[in-house]
Amino acid sequence: MIFAPDTEVALRSVVNLVNTLDPDGGEKLATRADLDEFLARERFTGSRTHDDGELASVRTLRSRLRTLWDATEDEAVDLVNAILRESRALPQLVKHDEWDWHLHATSPEAPLADRVGTEAAMAVVDVIRSGELERLRVCAAEDCEAVLIDLSKNRSKRYCDTGNCANRAHVRAYRERKAAS
Repeated sequence: MIFAPDTEVALRSVVNLVNTLDPDGGEKLATRADLDEFLARERFTGSRTHDDGELASVRTLRSRLRTLWDATEDEAVDLVNAILRESRALPQLVKHDEWDWHLHATSPEAPLADRVGTEAAMAVVDVIRSGELERLRVCAAEDCEAVLIDLSKNRSKRYCDTGNCANRAHVRAYRERKAAS
């Protein structure tokens, strides 16, 4: 494990959120029901308004978080600090549901986008402080722009988990090798 367990969970959730926007224009958070399903899968808790404004604010946050994958360290720090400042983050230890002690930096009543953004920002804080920003990657497949977090010990993860990019790349390489021989 590279980061604390709650940090790794948050980083995976950030990746999953960013990857709800298909670079080809497809929207995987098209409706409030899509947002409900996403939040259930990611096990987010706290208050909800269940309205179009909440959906729009999460989509806006998603776009902001996507910029982290192309950011320099200084740009990432600026974004993380802005998100924390805007949500008036106040880190505190909490224990709830099946989760052991972990950090929350907003109240359960804070707007959803603030809670999601703060959790993402706190996780990226650990990435930056550890000098591991290069672990935020874009899929190496030629036809994919999904993002990933490389949590492998040897920093070898190159393909996303949104499809079968790794398999397609390996099959393509195999066929090229066979054609060359």
